[in-house]
Amino acid sequence: MLHKRTTKRDFIAEHVRGIPRSGIRDFFDIVQSMDDVISLGIGEPGFVTPWHIREAAIYALEQGKTGYTSNFGLLKLRRAISRYVSDVFHADYNPETEILVTVGVSEALDIALRAVVNPGDEVIYHEPCYVSYHPSVQLTHGVGRAIQTGSATKFTLRAADVEAAITPRTKALILNFPTNPTGATLGGEELEKIARVCTDHDIVVITDEIYSELTYGAQHCSIAAQPGMKERTILLHGFSKAFAMTGFRIGYACAPANLIEGMVRVHQYSMLCASIISQEAAVEALAGGMDDVVAMREQYRLRRNFIVKSFNEIGLTCHMPEGTFYAFPSVRGTGLSSREFAIQLLERERVAVVPGNAFGPGGEGHIRASYCTAMPELEQAVERIARFVRRG
Repeated sequence: MLHKRTTKRDFIAEHVRGIPRSGIRDFFDIVQSMDDVISLGIGEPGFVTPWHIREAAIYALEQGKTGYTSNFGLLKLRRAISRYVSDVFHADYNPETEILVTVGVSEALDIALRAVVNPGDEVIYHEPCYVSYHPSVQLTHGVGRAIQTGSATKFTLRAADVEAAITPRTKALILNFPTNPTGATLGGEELEKIARVCTDHDIVVITDEIYSELTYGAQHCSIAAQPGMKERTILLHGFSKAFAMTGFRIGYACAPANLIEGMVRVHQYSMLCASIISQEAAVEALAGGMDDVVAMREQYRLRRNFIVKSFNEIGLTCHMPEGTFYAFPSVRGTGLSSREFAIQLLERERVAVVPGNAFGPGGEGHIRASYCTAMPELEQAVERIARFVRRG
C-alpha cells in the first residue's frame, strides 16, 4: 500500500529553481509601488512607434488578417529582411530557408541556444551583459562562462580574452554589440581577430545586434559579414529598439539553412509563429525607410552627450558609450555598492536606475541609466542625482 506524503512536493524543476529573478524586474517591482519617480531604468525607446507603422497594423486588422502565418513568418517580411540585412549588415541570406521571424529577439536567442547546445556544452559570453544570457544557457543545461570586460577598455571585447576562455567543451560564443548595458561597440581589426578565433576553434557565434542602428561613431560592423563566418553565425536582430516597436514583439534570426531548420523545430512547438498583425507592421517599418530611425537616433545622441557630461561633472566617472541608449557610470567613488546606490537614490530622490550587478558580477560598482527619457525629465533626474551625491 502506498503511504500518503506528509510534506507537499515542490514541483519546480531543479534547473529552473536555480534561475535567479531578473535583477532589472526585481528592482522595478519596488519602483512600481512609488510615486513621482523618474525612471532611467527600462530599456525602452522614449518614442511612440511611428504613425505609418501603427497605421499598417490597424489596416491589417481591418482587413481581417488575424490568422496564423508560416512557422518561418510572412514570406514578404522575410524578403524585406533579406534586403535590409544585405544593405545594413553586408550579409546575404535566402529569405525562404535562412531567415526565421520570431517573437522578439528574446525568443530568437532562446531557440538558437536550444537548437545548438547539448547538456554540458560550454557557451561563452562577455560581461557585463544583458540579464538573460546566462539564464538562457542554463535552461538548455549548458554551462555559461563569462569573459570580463572593464571600463579601462570601454567594456569592449578582445580576441585574446575570447581565445583564453575557450576549452574543448566550448560550443558557442554569444556577442552583443552595441552592448546592453555598457554601450560598447566592436569593429575593425579586433572583430576580424575574434572571427579568426571562432573559425580556428570551430565554434558557433550567436550575435545579438538589436542595437546596431543606434551606433553613434563608426559604422556598425557585423561578425556575420567576416570571411568564413556566415556558415557558423546566427545573426539576431529585430524591430524593438531602433524602430520603437517593443510591444509588437518582432525579431528575427538569419543563419545557414541547417541552423534555421533546427531553430524552427523548436519554434514550431512553442510559439508557432509571430503575430501576423505585428509582422504586417514590420513590413511597413522596412518599407518606410530610415528617416524615423535616424531622427530618433539623433535625439538619443543629444541626450547621451548631456547625461555623460553631467555624470562626469557630478563625479560619477562615465565613458562615452558609442552605441545603445544606456550610460554606465561608476559609483565606486560614493563608497556605496551598486544596489545600495540605486536603492538609496530611489528612496531619497525618486530616480530609478539599474544596479550594475544586475548584469553580472562584472557590473558591480556601476549603474545603468537609460537616456531614452525626454530631455526635461532627464535634466530633472540629473539634478536629483547631483543632489543625492553631494549629500552623500
